[in-house]
Amino acid sequence: MSKISGIYAASMSVLNDDLTLDIKKTIEHAEMLIEQGCHGVVIFGSTGQSQLISVSEKINLLNSLVANKYKEKYILGTGLNSLGETINFMRVASSLTFKNFLIMPPAYYNYGDKEVIQFYSKIIDAVSNCQIILYNFEKLSGYKFSASCVEELVNKYPQNIIGLKDSSYNLFENLKIDDFSMMPGSETKLLKGLELGCSGIITATCNVTSELSRKVYDDFQSGKNQTVNQKLCDVRNEFEKYNLISALHTFFTKKNKFYRNVLPPLSLLNLDDQKKLEGNLEKLNFSTKSLIAA
Repeated sequence: MSKISGIYAASMSVLNDDLTLDIKKTIEHAEMLIEQGCHGVVIFGSTGQSQLISVSEKINLLNSLVANKYKEKYILGTGLNSLGETINFMRVASSLTFKNFLIMPPAYYNYGDKEVIQFYSKIIDAVSNCQIILYNFEKLSGYKFSASCVEELVNKYPQNIIGLKDSSYNLFENLKIDDFSMMPGSETKLLKGLELGCSGIITATCNVTSELSRKVYDDFQSGKNQTVNQKLCDVRNEFEKYNLISALHTFFTKKNKFYRNVLPPLSLLNLDDQKKLEGNLEKLNFSTKSLIAA
């Protein structure tokens, strides 16, 4: 088991004008995030519109990603409700020697801890060499992990269940498991989480805050005074006023127009919200120069 630590972005997917996945640009975007400070990147998380992208397109990207210079820094989201498709996707990824996955329980249906344990057990029994970060986000899946559920999964599969992304924020403050990566899903929880023993963050807005987030992380690790944490939190709070995928793609259209492409039912921000976001970021003196120059 290898613990995951640091600043991780839930990377965006870049689409062609016909809304097919642009594999080259999607990978280039992920590379940019790592070069701007992220320790790694989640490909095909919810921010990457994973639930809306076909399995065949995802596999085509994996075939290109396998030779990437940052291969060891990638975590793969599955974004699939189907147990069978999840297992098949992971088997393909494992055959290409990818091993780290971010997996959310299926959306829509009502279930409890017992069923969640069965779900992950079926996956691990089928793909025994995988390492899984549990994705705790009740807003999207309808299910919120309990501490006892996570503990049972770790006890049952100590080599496979290696961490948890906590976007429901009910576990990162109190759940303590040795050699386990606890990663809150917001920059506003980064510093507090580190102080409590968390490993870092996995967030959508690290697409734009990678440099600030990395400085907060590095300054904490080296015992330096925090000088940018408030700005980091303020930037996150501005994006969080909107659908994060819509806000991020709207923001990045200033860098390149191809970011305007999103899959329905998603959309860009309307003009009024776009102006509000841009104006409030300017008030925070949040620079986009590095993003636009990248």
